[in-house]
Amino acid sequence: MPRAIWSGAISFGLVNVPVKLYSATAPKTVRFNQLHAEDGGRLRQKRICSIDGEEVPYDQIVKGYEIAPDHYVVITQEELDALDPRATKTIDIEEFVDLAEIDPVYYDSAYHIAPATGGAKAYQLLLSAMEEAGKVAIGRFVLRTRQQLCALRPADGVLTLSTMLYGDEVNAPDRIDELEALGDVEANEREVAMARQLIDSLSAPFEPQKFRDDYRERVLALIERKAAGEEVAVQPIAERPAEVPDLMAALEASLATVRGDGDGEGDQAAEPVADGAAAPRRRRRAAARASRRAAAKSRG
Repeated sequence: MPRAIWSGAISFGLVNVPVKLYSATAPKTVRFNQLHAEDGGRLRQKRICSIDGEEVPYDQIVKGYEIAPDHYVVITQEELDALDPRATKTIDIEEFVDLAEIDPVYYDSAYHIAPATGGAKAYQLLLSAMEEAGKVAIGRFVLRTRQQLCALRPADGVLTLSTMLYGDEVNAPDRIDELEALGDVEANEREVAMARQLIDSLSAPFEPQKFRDDYRERVLALIERKAAGEEVAVQPIAERPAEVPDLMAALEASLATVRGDGDGEGDQAAEPVADGAAAPRRRRRAAARASRRAAAKSRG
């Protein structure tokens, strides 16, 4: 059973909703330890002073902020503690906004909100009111000594919370030099129409269970094979420079492949399949093959 990572209340005007916070995600990253290649011993990290080369014990370590190369301002833990936000144990709602107004780039970590003891009715009240209003609540709360900006929204009959980045933590795209070239090009109506047809052909309802971390599964399979004593031969991968295909040829070939009126590969890609998860993958592979053929055609 999941364990609550935070408990407190949602402050909604003069109404307090007792709640608990549960993590909504469980990233499954394959983690490795660093070992000594000669004897397999696990490596230990040591804190070595860059000036005298000696190992430094924990009680002699302080925090420093680099303001210039090799020039630091030392900050004590007591000074930081004095600046810590007040742990009020409340999620203070400041305003309500439309969900469409929030760019997903601002979202960070996701959590489920559950009512605490005695808070079910107030929880249901806030949930129902937000569902009818079609609004998302923006607020602040303190999690693990850090003040967090957050968004609360109703989803599938419960309240969810997403911590958010502050405005100055998101890089504006106008700082990317390569994007300036967009002002010098324009897609014509025929190209846009064909691209829209391709998008429509590849459109499907979003079903998260369709998508799997294929790389992680291959890594775990490799670990199992090696743990069983199997010798694994690694095949070198030859990198090919990325080609810029003829745009119209790529669009035409992609549409033909998805529709199944191209060559044998396209017919195979258009076959119906029983597995709903396989169909989008097959369409993506078909589009990739079409793009490669278009690139080859443009080179020839």
